[in-house]
Amino acid sequence: MTSALHQPPAHAAALHTRRAVLRGGFVLAAGAALPLATAGRAYSAAGPNVIGCATWGARAASEPVVILANRPERIIVHHTATANVTDYSRRRAFALARAIQTYHMDAHGWIDTGQHFTVSRGAFVMEGRHNSLAQLRAGTRQVRAAHCVGQNTVAIGIENEGTYTSQAPPAAQYATLADLCAHICGQYGLPASEIYGHRDFNATSCPGDRLYALLPTLRRDVATRLGAPQADQETEPEPDREQEADQVPDPLWDLVRQATAQPAAGLSQHGPEYLPASRLS
Repeated sequence: MTSALHQPPAHAAALHTRRAVLRGGFVLAAGAALPLATAGRAYSAAGPNVIGCATWGARAASEPVVILANRPERIIVHHTATANVTDYSRRRAFALARAIQTYHMDAHGWIDTGQHFTVSRGAFVMEGRHNSLAQLRAGTRQVRAAHCVGQNTVAIGIENEGTYTSQAPPAAQYATLADLCAHICGQYGLPASEIYGHRDFNATSCPGDRLYALLPTLRRDVATRLGAPQADQETEPEPDREQEADQVPDPLWDLVRQATAQPAAGLSQHGPEYLPASRLS
């Protein structure tokens, strides 16, 4: 494991590679849409409901996950670089969690899902790596993860379903992300200023220009939820617009088809089931 960074670098200014997992599109039966909530809704210190691995149908980890004695030092925000679907259902969220785990274990050779938590576009929060939720509830230790090179022993990783290069996440998803971050900060005694994007530490475009540009706002919203507004007055930067549209082919299509046993009619033109593990940033 690469040694952890103890001082986060300045916001990256170098070129970043686009984060890609698998080629394809995501096909699921249509589910009931979740009304989008505003980001300013009431916040509970109990945090959002986190759906555990057993509930969404996780496989067992291939070997015991490592419980570290230390608390995390920061939170790292990611996006899944998958299609910005309008199926906000619980069923879709569970299929996403199973697909991510299948890819991480079978294609990348990891022992389990890489990140600690996943927030779907429908604002469902799911435990990623086993035992992440139990350790969060205890608030004294963390699970060693595999979401960001150099940070896996000191940072909680949160994946957000979607591709946020030029499109912002749905309001409900963003609000739930803020709730989750506030709960993590509260449990582990972290300041809201310790929320970063994946690109702050690794050469990647993750979590997308638009979501990355929202991080100053996220820090302020989390600080407000914690009752400790930040003193700094960061201005949200204008994101760099990429040429491609956000409605990209969904990288987790084949795995979702496997996880849900749904046919993938009309999508046979998409690429191979797996990309080389080196393509995962």
